[in-house]
Amino acid sequence: MSPTLPVLTPDRARTVIDGFGGSRVLVVGDVMLDRFLFGRVHRISPEAPVPVVVHDHDEYRLGGAANVAHNIAGLGGAVTLIGVIGEDDEAQMLTAELAARGVAANALLTVPDRRTTTKLRVVTNRNQQVARVDYESDGDLTTEIEDALMAVIDQYAADARVLVASDYHKGVVTRRVMAHMVATAHQHGVPLLVDPKTPQLDVYRGASLVTPNQLEAETASGRRIRTLDDAREAARTLTAAAGVDGVLITLGERGMWLSHDGVEGALGATAREVSDVTGAGDTVLATLAVALAAGATPAEAASLANEAAGIVVGKFGAVAITASELRAQYP
Repeated sequence: MSPTLPVLTPDRARTVIDGFGGSRVLVVGDVMLDRFLFGRVHRISPEAPVPVVVHDHDEYRLGGAANVAHNIAGLGGAVTLIGVIGEDDEAQMLTAELAARGVAANALLTVPDRRTTTKLRVVTNRNQQVARVDYESDGDLTTEIEDALMAVIDQYAADARVLVASDYHKGVVTRRVMAHMVATAHQHGVPLLVDPKTPQLDVYRGASLVTPNQLEAETASGRRIRTLDDAREAARTLTAAAGVDGVLITLGERGMWLSHDGVEGALGATAREVSDVTGAGDTVLATLAVALAAGATPAEAASLANEAAGIVVGKFGAVAITASELRAQYP
């Protein structure tokens, strides 16, 4: 039988959540703008076997590292967001969305020859997604921009209780930037959390905790995950191979598996209804960060993150949950 983690009591959960307001987190990564084009479908196109979508309205939301920052702010934490945007209309929309949600954009670097990463989703009746178009520049940053980014990290890191790397493989979290974040976290004695995208997890060597989803963990470990025992072995493989302190594998409807510093076990999924898993990993990362910054142990932070994931997958699109929503899970 797979081991279970220490139980997080309601009293302890409320104590940690009440401490979110003092959580200061630095987030570095690939910021994105999510654009949703909503419409109605009544027929199939005579030109090709595709639906004809009659436009109704557009919505804009924060994605990637920007959504991680949004979730931290929504939970009551203080967040500094560092990343790269282009000199385009999408950058203006992104910074406006950040401002509307209480996240400052002053630490974002503008790079004129890069596009602001934007995902356009065409959504029809009952929130059914029928197409997605990505606008992006995903090449690695130049050495000059890397240097500028690392200088901004140095400017803000001293005040942070937790560092976060949100890597969507769009070129911001390079090996140099990641190595600098590891060195900075060690210098200040704070945890470094990573949401990885590259299968070469050695890029994140020295991090405190990486949070791959099931597919990412399978790819990086070379092991299929069909049972919790498989998850345990994959986590052990990744911890050793990547040289990190711990791994939290998100397993969808089966919950999560945590292996960290000799503590390991499963967390069962808590979602009552799944509407959309978009951005769930961002919510997990954000909750882990504010919980650790508030004094939680990794096991306690993982338990809170599991509850937060159960809330957010019941909503449509990449959205943020609040501390009061999370607190309501612990009456």
